[in-house]
Amino acid sequence: MPLLKSRFTKIITMVACLAGGLSLNANAAPPPITIQAMADEDSPPNSTGLFGFLGGINRSNALLGDMWGLRKELSRHGISLAILETSEYLGNMSGGTRKGFEYDGLTQILGQLDTQRAFGHYGGLFNVSLLNIHGKNLSTDNLQTLQTASGIESDRATRLWELWYDQKFLDEDRMDIKIGQQSLDQEFMVSTNALYFVNTMFGWPMMPSADMPGGGPAYPLSALGARVSARPIDGVTLLAGVFNGSPVKNDNGTDPQMQNRHGTSFPWGDGRLYIAEMQFSYPALGSMVEPGQPQPLGWTYRLGAWYNSKDFSDMRNDQNSMSLADATSNGVAQQHHGNYAVYAVADKLVWRDDSDPNRTVAIFGRVMGTPLKDRNLIDVSFNAGLVFHSPFRNRSADTFGLGMGYAHVSNEAAQLDRDTVIYSGTPSPIRSSEKYVEMTYQYQLKPWIQIQPDIQYVFNPGAGLPSPDDPSARIKNELVIGVRTNISF
Repeated sequence: MPLLKSRFTKIITMVACLAGGLSLNANAAPPPITIQAMADEDSPPNSTGLFGFLGGINRSNALLGDMWGLRKELSRHGISLAILETSEYLGNMSGGTRKGFEYDGLTQILGQLDTQRAFGHYGGLFNVSLLNIHGKNLSTDNLQTLQTASGIESDRATRLWELWYDQKFLDEDRMDIKIGQQSLDQEFMVSTNALYFVNTMFGWPMMPSADMPGGGPAYPLSALGARVSARPIDGVTLLAGVFNGSPVKNDNGTDPQMQNRHGTSFPWGDGRLYIAEMQFSYPALGSMVEPGQPQPLGWTYRLGAWYNSKDFSDMRNDQNSMSLADATSNGVAQQHHGNYAVYAVADKLVWRDDSDPNRTVAIFGRVMGTPLKDRNLIDVSFNAGLVFHSPFRNRSADTFGLGMGYAHVSNEAAQLDRDTVIYSGTPSPIRSSEKYVEMTYQYQLKPWIQIQPDIQYVFNPGAGLPSPDDPSARIKNELVIGVRTNISF
């Protein structure tokens, strides 16, 4: 089975990295990052000296605050800077291929230029983001799961992530066009409530991770392309984009992150990835509530589909329609032109405390599927869960989450496992599906730091991969525990 690279999950809680409102989160698919102009009064008083810095730690959204005036000076020229360090210590307590704990970390650096503040051109935004990925990869080393335990696990590297320009059009900014190197997990297939979790698949879903070339243009990879967003009426948003068919030049079965180690190869001309999404939200942006009336419980629904024009290898048969497990097979998989999937995402607020509006309960669900079982490892994936904001009174920035994920291996891929058993005469498990549950809690220690204990339990790891100790048996279920910290500098 090809190695599935892990996917970056972003923390929906706004860990604001600038005194002026630029937010940078640490999970795989956040809401759009926006910039607000930073006024002079945004900086804490006396923040330029040592004692001012120490006093500002308790109230600043970033550990370094205004960076002794640097952020304010950059803002005067339309430039915003954000730095976020995410660190994890996760371990496998039972099952898997090896027990033990490992550290992994991610440093994100984001810079944006607002063209109106910089030189008077309205509606333009330049964006560049860099990643430094360090530590080890628990899912690869100890777990062998499809739905990897952490959204920041990836190959060690320092790399360019996104590089794009976005321009707004029409009255009330009802349209904008983004062009450049983009990571689709920042806008498409996003469940805003799922972003609180640690497991990769609450961000970029399992299906595109397994079925798109190179795992798709999502963390830590991206692809050249263009995206259009339009809001024809309040409460309805249309997203559509076209991107290079793969985030790497050669889909030859090797690790795509190693092929584009620093994110600077910018492949183009190798097929096309088309994606479109329609979003419905209530209450609509800018809608007003009558005085004395309760705030409505909002919801957002998303419907979308993607199509990739590249060629895809058959999961079972070779060019002569013989099983790839047959010793007489030529070993070259049959090719199919094109691939697609459809998906739906729902986020809904179901409860709000009448006496404390910060205390809410929201639920979410996301399902994706494809009928093309002959060219896809995963044909159905699903996520669902709930999040409880401010579960304890006077802890308005804390969040409790309980969620689950499911991935089903296609019948053709499972049939290849059966063929392998038949032709080899050696008993071995047949892959079916993998499920996991996760419970997490985000504790806001200071405005600039979160501590997030996390526990996950995986059923049928790898959808039923054979154990290295006994190839006739499956890898046993896994209990994964650990803690994540997020520090905004």
